[in-house]
Amino acid sequence: MKKLLSILLICAVAGLAFAAPAKKAAKAKAPAKTKAEFVIVESDEYDAGKEDPQLTAGIAQFLNAEPTVTKVSYKDAAADPKLANLDYSFLPLYLIKKTDDIRTKLEKHLQYGYALENEDFIILPHQTRSGVFNGKTAKPGVMEIFVMSQCPYGAMAEGLVLQAQKDGKLPKDKEIKIRYVVSYDEKNGFSSLHGSGEWEEDIRQLLIAKYYPEKFWKYLEIRNKDYRSSRWDKAMEEAGINVKKIMKKFDKEGVELLKEEAKYAQEYGVSASPTFLWEGKVQLDFGTASQLEGFSFLNPNAAANTGAAAPAGSC
Repeated sequence: MKKLLSILLICAVAGLAFAAPAKKAAKAKAPAKTKAEFVIVESDEYDAGKEDPQLTAGIAQFLNAEPTVTKVSYKDAAADPKLANLDYSFLPLYLIKKTDDIRTKLEKHLQYGYALENEDFIILPHQTRSGVFNGKTAKPGVMEIFVMSQCPYGAMAEGLVLQAQKDGKLPKDKEIKIRYVVSYDEKNGFSSLHGSGEWEEDIRQLLIAKYYPEKFWKYLEIRNKDYRSSRWDKAMEEAGINVKKIMKKFDKEGVELLKEEAKYAQEYGVSASPTFLWEGKVQLDFGTASQLEGFSFLNPNAAANTGAAAPAGSC
């Protein structure tokens, strides 16, 4: 669900229903819909940074408004005095022309920081799952897959890559790199959705990728058969990895590697597993990632080949 739509329950207010005698009751006319003027600033580079029509319709429905949409390229928005000073770090950027009615309906969103405002617009930043990180340095041909190591959907994404390797379907001119979704702060240390066992596994995988890159995917193939098992050492041994060498580096180098992963995930605001980052600029999900040339194997419908059910979401 889109961020805006996911907080409707927070913002909803229950009303009391009063029943009038049937003979005296008159049908009330549905209130006339207001107008909602959307300005959507889109990426000049990637299709992922364009309008999401379903999101537009969902916002309009929540506002009980008839939407009109004006699409503006980032280049043109940056040259427009009314639009020039907005935060374009992630595109598309949704703007709604501010009226008293619109502002009242979005008052809670403004209060909680899900929406912003200026003199002219209500601003809805980073509303889409797919989009473009504007201004980031490009990494041509690199697909980064952010996972939680004990997330079934993350394991599924890795399984699709492994199957493509076996089928000879990996694009030869592109690189696939696994990244990790984890949080860190000095006071509380690491935090991961599936517990400490998950971030500890993240560290082991980071060390394997560094010291045994040629055996990394073999390890994942073995480990992901039972990724919550405590016998990760057996998976390492079966993959031909020196367990003692990895564990000697766990507490210092491994921890530092995972701190860097936490910083990197935070930089892009990634919190879901899997999340796909194309060329360091384009955030995608399963569906949109599989539409890229050479990455059709990421279509979840191909998951039948991995022996597991196709995922319908993310961790």
